[in-house]
Amino acid sequence: MKILGQMRDSDIDYTDAPATDTDFWEDATVNIPPVKVPVTLRLDPNVLAWYKQQVPRGYQTLINNVLQKYMADHQAEN
Repeated sequence: MKILGQMRDSDIDYTDAPATDTDFWEDATVNIPPVKVPVTLRLDPNVLAWYKQQVPRGYQTLINNVLQKYMADHQAEN
């Protein structure tokens, strides 16, 4: 069995997928992720190891999310 990305459009069976119309897409939005800025950041080795252990592929995103949460929690203080 071929995976969907390897199939030609003409080989895909759409019979069980309902058609969509303008009303279906009326409230649709496009979510463009914010641009990330590359930085060099010095972390203690144990801190980096802990984040990498949590999510080996995505530890930088996790660190960013933690910093975002901290920023939001402390925004009202300024």
